[in-house]
Amino acid sequence: MTLPARPELAGAAPYGAPQLAVPVRLNVNENPYAPPAAVIAAIASRVKAAAAQANRYPDRDFTELRHALRDYLAEESQATYLSADQIWAANGSNEVMLHVLQAFGGPGRTVTSFSPTYSMYPEYARDTFTTWLPGEREPDFSIDLERAIGHIDQTNPSVVLLASPNNPTGTAVPPATIEALAKHTAGRAILVVDEAYAEFRRPGTPSALALVPNYNHLAVVRTMSKAFAFAGVRLGYLAGSAELVGYLRTVRLPYHLSAITQAAALAALEHRQALMAQVAQLCVTRDYLAAKLRERDLEVPDSDANFVLFGRFADRHAVWQGLLDRGVLIREVGPDGWLRVSAGTEEETDLFLDALADVLDAPGRVG
Repeated sequence: MTLPARPELAGAAPYGAPQLAVPVRLNVNENPYAPPAAVIAAIASRVKAAAAQANRYPDRDFTELRHALRDYLAEESQATYLSADQIWAANGSNEVMLHVLQAFGGPGRTVTSFSPTYSMYPEYARDTFTTWLPGEREPDFSIDLERAIGHIDQTNPSVVLLASPNNPTGTAVPPATIEALAKHTAGRAILVVDEAYAEFRRPGTPSALALVPNYNHLAVVRTMSKAFAFAGVRLGYLAGSAELVGYLRTVRLPYHLSAITQAAALAALEHRQALMAQVAQLCVTRDYLAAKLRERDLEVPDSDANFVLFGRFADRHAVWQGLLDRGVLIREVGPDGWLRVSAGTEEETDLFLDALADVLDAPGRVG
């Protein structure tokens, strides 16, 4: 019997990067440093207390967590103007984005972004019956403001997704461009600035959070997966106007954040300084990676994230496979000819660079 699936799912593959048991895994932009023992103990203590009440539903509005996230943003980005009712959270920033599309997308509506960008964006659109009509970035992966405004005027989206720093390129969008797009979309679309990698941005690059008080249609999305070394917990969050957050509350499933997730996130936020102690080191590693790759005459866009994109290769898959054969897993993603590698520990980084040298210097060079 043929199952009555939606036509647009025919032939579609589930999202997912390879999860392979190799010595060096630098393919999904994880923080390579495990949480310190004191943090693990704090998480265990909070989770134990939550487990004792597992027969009860959790706080569906996760009030304590929203206050803790607000306090963190006030410290990290000086966003002291935010209130707890301007914060939203879900199981990863992916679910936060899905909530946004559930509330503001839908049949007869359009969502846009500027490619190359995060490969999940078109899937959010598909899953919410929203038409996906992306624009294009410039050859250097920047966004030309005039072209972007023209594209928005032509496609008339209800949601604009803007990753900064962008994935997979690592490039940040200038604050002036973000504000110009916020002004242009006011009254006609939701502007989502995806700051999943914000903690890794270069000094002097402000967060789009600074614009939230001025634009009630602006949403800034963050995650604890990267800087907090918390990818296994799945906690993403958003800051925006209380009105915008109110619509997200309407579309979420009941009790979508478990008591266990809330407890673990609260423990991590209480120990944020210890968890984020390696962020500065990862930024150094990222810049070191970029410099070493450029020494090999490879192209590397300036990155404000915890990864770098590099190329160009005539056969990028051959390079990817050559690295995998040497125990190093990176990501084959983004524009044709490019590869992406996450900043790892010093040992992982050296192993990657040694393996890459072996691949590129081998007789009958691949790529």
